[in-house]
Amino acid sequence: METRLLEYFVAVAEELSFTRAATRVFAVQSTVSAGVRALETDVGARLFERTRRSVALTPAGEALLPRARAVLDAVAEARAAVVPGPHLVRGTVRLGVFTNLGYLGLPAVLATFRDRHPGVELRLSPSPAGSTGLGEDVRRGTVDVAFTGLEPADHRGLRYTPLTTSTFVAVLPAGHPLATREAVTPGDLAAERVVTTPRGFGNRVLAERAFARAGVPPRADTEAADVGDLPPFVAAGFGMAVVPADMYEPADGAVAVPLDVDDAWTLGLVTRPHPTAASAALVAALAEALRPREG
Repeated sequence: METRLLEYFVAVAEELSFTRAATRVFAVQSTVSAGVRALETDVGARLFERTRRSVALTPAGEALLPRARAVLDAVAEARAAVVPGPHLVRGTVRLGVFTNLGYLGLPAVLATFRDRHPGVELRLSPSPAGSTGLGEDVRRGTVDVAFTGLEPADHRGLRYTPLTTSTFVAVLPAGHPLATREAVTPGDLAAERVVTTPRGFGNRVLAERAFARAGVPPRADTEAADVGDLPPFVAAGFGMAVVPADMYEPADGAVAVPLDVDDAWTLGLVTRPHPTAASAALVAALAEALRPREG
């Protein structure tokens, strides 16, 4: 089985387009198509369902994809081991992100990593299921490294690296009777309508656990698409929200009040137990750049 054929297969699987895959691997489309057909003959199974308008993985293709990526990662590491010089770390790292990471200055951090490791290609992708979905993406091999707002116990079997820790705030309408408090408790908010993120988002999971431990049953009256959408919904009168203080984005008509709970929200990274050299280098770089300095 030629690694070049696996490269064609992975490119088509990720782009879901033979045209875009050909551009990505610097080949003509007919070469990529012929390569995928040769690979299908080699493995004895159809890997893609093709129509005039779409390309989709078959069950056999889904099964092959993480293994093909692992083979290509191993080949890249083998080549890097015998190539001297500053470009020792090579390969592709698929980084799972969520959108409300602007406070981290992530583009600058990743630019520094790219300058240090020019042989590593980075690809960023989000998950509609938040931290829970990103963790599953790592397990399936569709993502190599992922940010997470969940706890290590929520990612059993994966390697967890903590980065930053934040308290929670309750986001209330500006005219709310509790808006001038120095802090509020879950009990103070028990009767409030709740605006939250979709199931699986780390901030929602941990906030609901904190409220449950305080004897306040979790509830969700309105779901917004993302953490950044919560303050505007609060200001519009949909209810109150609980978000990590680091991720709070002010909105006219909304106020953030510290939430008095023992729980905290920790931003971390997860990888598979034995990450590639390129993935390990990215985790180390993110930890170095994002962890708070002591003293």
